[in-house]
Amino acid sequence: MFQGETAITVDDKGRLAVPTAYRDLVRDCGNRLVVTYNPFESGCLFLYPQKEWERVRDAVNALPSTLSAHRRMQRNLVGSAMPVELDGNGRIGIPASHRSAVGIEKKAVLLGMGDKFELWSEQAHHAQIRQTISDDDLSEHMLDLKL
Repeated sequence: MFQGETAITVDDKGRLAVPTAYRDLVRDCGNRLVVTYNPFESGCLFLYPQKEWERVRDAVNALPSTLSAHRRMQRNLVGSAMPVELDGNGRIGIPASHRSAVGIEKKAVLLGMGDKFELWSEQAHHAQIRQTISDDDLSEHMLDLKL
């Protein structure tokens, strides 16, 4: 579904233009995305199509809230989720609280990750791509990949 890396400019009102290549895909998803925090990495937001978001939301909410890690994930993903809609100019508005929390200012990077987008602050994205995967980081699943 979504794939690729795009440098994005965020305007003073917190709006960003969804790349033209993705606009029809977003419209096919009901013209709505859901913005929420990435609970695994700082400097990044997730943007889910509505239907995919509902699947994720239900799975996260099904976790027993007796474990603190589950509660944190529920707060970070479900409690902070905000729907956004593509406007007539192909833009979406990212809430100020979300932008501030992950350090997104004027420049950001939008990554298409298949079933969702990741929206990174430019600095956090650069830090991520500079990290390499060492032999010690490889999981059994990664060993079978033919790259």
